[in-house]
Amino acid sequence: MLHFIQKFSQASSKMLKYSFSVGLGASRIETLSLKTCLQQNFSPLFLRRWPFSSFPVCVSKIQYYHTSPCSFKKKKQEVLPVRPSKTITYLPDSPKPALYVSLVGLIPFFAPPLVMVMTKTYIPVLAFTQMAYGASFLAFLGGIRWGFVLPEGSPAKPDFLNLASSTAPVVFAWTAFLISESINEAIVTVIIGLGIALHIELFLLPHYPNWFKALRIVVTLVALLSFVLTLLLKDIYPEKGPKRPGQVE
Repeated sequence: MLHFIQKFSQASSKMLKYSFSVGLGASRIETLSLKTCLQQNFSPLFLRRWPFSSFPVCVSKIQYYHTSPCSFKKKKQEVLPVRPSKTITYLPDSPKPALYVSLVGLIPFFAPPLVMVMTKTYIPVLAFTQMAYGASFLAFLGGIRWGFVLPEGSPAKPDFLNLASSTAPVVFAWTAFLISESINEAIVTVIIGLGIALHIELFLLPHYPNWFKALRIVVTLVALLSFVLTLLLKDIYPEKGPKRPGQVE
């Protein structure tokens, strides 16, 4: 009986050793197969090319799930539009003949109040001549518009707006002569006409060259200043002389 038990124990120990060795062999085989699979699919040396069908899938997944917290690309700075320069800055670009003639044309505006200041008297006949010159200047502005619109190839069309607006200064000049018995009201009428004419030419009918607009601004401002000065001098200095040329005091 004892001999049988020894034989059985020896046989069982052999079976355990065999199964253990078989298990080690299987684990080694699994380890080798897993290592081979990793080398084939995830080799850092890229010994095996990826199949063409699986590559776009990987790329598409990477592109879909990839997020970058920061971007090193420089953003393009927004370029602000250049602001157009003011119209008055185009005055040096004026043709020399137009500039010199306009400066000489300012003499009848500021000469009457200058004489009044020098003589310290308000002279109505000088105020009347200043008003008459301003009204004539208004009529001249209306003629300029017609001369600018009528030639072929002009940027301004001979439509109702251009032609009718050019008559507005003439109407103010005519009204100033009608009420010239009251010289102050006539001067105020000319001032309003100059302001409206300038507004029309700068904003409603912007077809003139920039240098001409700058010249018009300067001439209008000087004319307005001279008329305001004449109105102030009437209340400052005593009145002397006839109210109109050829009229006996």
